[in-house]
Amino acid sequence: MLEANFFTCTIHYCLNDFERMVKICCIGAGYVGGPTMAVIAFKCPAIEVAVVDISFARITAWNSDQLPIYEPGLEDIVKQCRGKNLFFSTEVEKHVSEADIIFVSVNTPTKTRGLGAGKAADLTYWESAARMIADVSKNDKIVVEKSTVPVKTAEAIEKILTHNSNGIKYQILSNPEFLAEGTAIQDLFNPDRILIGGRETPGGQKAIQALKEVYAHWVPEDRIICTNLWSAELSKLAANAFLAQRISSVNAMSALCEATGADVTQVSHAVGKDTRVGSKFLNASVGFGGSCFQKDILSLVYICECNGLKEVANYWKQVIQVNDYQKNRFVNRVVSSMFNTVSGKKIAILGFAFKKDTGDTRETPAIDVCKGLLGDNANLSIYDPQVTEDQIRKDLSMKKFDWDNPIHLQPMSPTVMKQLNVVWDAYAATKGAHGLCLLTEWDEFKTLDFKKIYDNMQKPAFVFDGRNIVDEQKLREIGFIVYSIGKPLDGWLKDMPAVA
Repeated sequence: MLEANFFTCTIHYCLNDFERMVKICCIGAGYVGGPTMAVIAFKCPAIEVAVVDISFARITAWNSDQLPIYEPGLEDIVKQCRGKNLFFSTEVEKHVSEADIIFVSVNTPTKTRGLGAGKAADLTYWESAARMIADVSKNDKIVVEKSTVPVKTAEAIEKILTHNSNGIKYQILSNPEFLAEGTAIQDLFNPDRILIGGRETPGGQKAIQALKEVYAHWVPEDRIICTNLWSAELSKLAANAFLAQRISSVNAMSALCEATGADVTQVSHAVGKDTRVGSKFLNASVGFGGSCFQKDILSLVYICECNGLKEVANYWKQVIQVNDYQKNRFVNRVVSSMFNTVSGKKIAILGFAFKKDTGDTRETPAIDVCKGLLGDNANLSIYDPQVTEDQIRKDLSMKKFDWDNPIHLQPMSPTVMKQLNVVWDAYAATKGAHGLCLLTEWDEFKTLDFKKIYDNMQKPAFVFDGRNIVDEQKLREIGFIVYSIGKPLDGWLKDMPAVA
């Protein structure tokens, strides 16, 4: 552990103030800002950390016993640090003015109109944050990109701050997050790497060193990678694109497996045994979701197009197209299996979050699956252990990309859907249902009493496993007609119309 005085001197390289506690401020109290700052406060008791947001409701939740996001281990850390060296506040300008290091973790939604609509990242909130920083700053500051942003964003932010500097010096760093929801605290405690990008100037290198010293409180030095700004910005987009590519690759293979009688789990296991490939992210599913994958690939596509790299852009577009194809294919399989119509039929949806151990529903495949079934007039009964009814209804009523705007700009009153019922029990969801769709791999779904579920369903009873978490053979012995992604088809399904 570094001595507090040495750390303070290092981080105040341009502040001419060695007497007070180092202060960090994070603009944005969302899935990235909240957990990241909580862990920094926990690991660095000599640093005062303030997380600020314009959303009064969100900050109130962070200061309550019911945090605004669910993440294993987060609640304990927040409770230990809150009120000591970790603070959540709506006094944005006050804390920004007092901070030495400012992390910016604001929304960067995909543009819905204008130049680059549907692909380019909208940096409106980032620019607004930069102008506010310039307006209220009274001493030199390090400004850290924490949001995922397009390459060269730092250059634009630097220009805004420089042209409004009033003699104050700013150093811009890129410090992208590589967290996986559901394991975010574990990832923060034991990261694969910490990436810090900065200018290759004396001032830029000193700023890199200052931020490096923060992470050095608990991260081994060989895991802290220092690069130039542009490499750091692009690395985040590239990492998410590579991960999403693997999912789309195995999902594309799952369609071929169904057509040929192969088993995608056996194929992916064989492929993953190759040490050059590895086994991670090779689980076939109904599709990838989450806030980053699609948005970051779209941003990457737009950057490629702007640089005249049409073939490269088309390559990455295909990753998203396969993901959309997989979700559509799943819906078509459900409808075609049930006599080519689900109109008026009750379909149980087990799982709405985009993955287990999180309440996050951003870009979850469940949205497209549910909308597809609702479009065929199905009656849905949805259960997820961590997602509220209000969130589910809001997600199913929002337009594409609306979810990535700040909460106060999202629809306040979700559209009333008579075909939709949200329950808090898997057995209630499945009672009287014609079919059951497993869309999130929650552990509790693996241990359900499927005999009880079968007895209370309409016959024939269908299970559509979008996560390959059930033992399809045992379910067939109970009496279910089972569809599992990429697995040899049930005899019943082979006789159904081909899925487009």
